[in-house]
Amino acid sequence: MPLTPDDVVTKQFQHVRFKEGFDPDEVDDFLDEIVVEWRKALAENEELKSRLAAYESGSTPAPAPVEAAAPAPAPAAAAPVEQAAPEDGANQSAGIIELAQRLHDEHVAEGKAQRDKLIADAQAQAASIVSEAEERGREEIARLEKERASLEGRISELQSFERDYRSQLRSYIEGKLRDLETTATSSGSASVSAVNH
Repeated sequence: MPLTPDDVVTKQFQHVRFKEGFDPDEVDDFLDEIVVEWRKALAENEELKSRLAAYESGSTPAPAPVEAAAPAPAPAAAAPVEQAAPEDGANQSAGIIELAQRLHDEHVAEGKAQRDKLIADAQAQAASIVSEAEERGREEIARLEKERASLEGRISELQSFERDYRSQLRSYIEGKLRDLETTATSSGSASVSAVNH
C-alpha cells in the first residue's frame, strides 16, 4: 500500500502506559515505512528521468508509419505527464521528508519537555521527602529528649525515695533495738531485785 502525505499527517500513535509519550518502536516502524516509500519514489523518479532522457534523445523505437500515425500524438502528450510525474514524486518525497522531520522535531521537543517536567517533579518530590524526613527526625529527637528528661526526673524521685526509705527503716530498726535493750535491761533488773528479796 503506497504511503501518502495524508497517511503521515493522520497517523495516530498509541500511548504507552507508565510513561508519557508515544511508543518508540511504533514511531520507528512508521518512519521506516516513510523511508521505504521515499526510496521507492526516488527510484521511480530516476527511472522516469532516464526514460525521459531516452525519449528526448530519440533512442526509443519510432512508431510504425501507417498505423502509428494516429497514436503518435499520444506519446507526445504523455511526455509532459512523465515530466510532471517526476516533479510530483520529488515534491511528494520532499513533502514527506519535511513532514517526517517536523514530526521528529516535535516528538523530540515533546520528549525533552516531558523529561524536564519529570526531572523537576522528581526533584520536588525528593525535596519534599527529605524535608518531611528531617521534620520527623526533629520531632522524634524532641520527643526522646522530653522522655529522657521525664525518666531522669523519675530516677531522681526514686533515688530520693530510696534514701528516705533507708533512713526511716534505719531509724525504725534502731528504735526497736533500743526498746529491746531497754526491755532486756528492765527485766534483768527486775529479776535481780526479785532474787534479792
